Amino acid sequence: MSDEKVIVLKPKRKDFEDIYFSGNQGSLFFSSTTRGKMITTIVVGLILLLMFFFKDDFTKEKAGILYFVSFLFLLCAIFLSVSINKVSRWKKQVNSYLTKLENCKVYEITFDQNFFTVNIDSEKETSEWKDFEYFDSNSEFITVEGKYSYMFPKKSMSEKDYSILKQVLKQKIKE
Repeated sequence: MSDEKVIVLKPKRKDFEDIYFSGNQGSLFFSSTTRGKMITTIVVGLILLLMFFFKDDFTKEKAGILYFVSFLFLLCAIFLSVSINKVSRWKKQVNSYLTKLENCKVYEITFDQNFFTVNIDSEKETSEWKDFEYFDSNSEFITVEGKYSYMFPKKSMSEKDYSILKQVLKQKIKE
């Protein structure tokens, strides 16, 4: 592989959305980041609600439990809101990136013996192979992480280009 290889991608927003938002990733309340916190907040909220219904049955010594559960509910709600904010910001960034891809005229991957370059409408990001820390592929996409992180859907390139890219990444990046 002494000479430069260029792979032209034909990005479609739907191809990228299918990957980025698979498995409820785009859901504010039930993404993998927020699901556990949401369920915990609901459970603690139900317990608090039950305790309010039966608060007259508590003795003065046991009234502190109500305050403690209220504090737990507040804490859960705060952690949930932080997670929802995180997912919301991520979703906004992804949508901004997808809009950029949707409107791009040129999307190319160029690589040779030493460098890997991604060109999106003359905005080039060049990395040396040693800058990449991780590579993974499956039947739908290839992901590369390092100085810059990328995800390339299989549907955005030809079958031949997908295999070449996968093979080169496997050789150059130590998993």
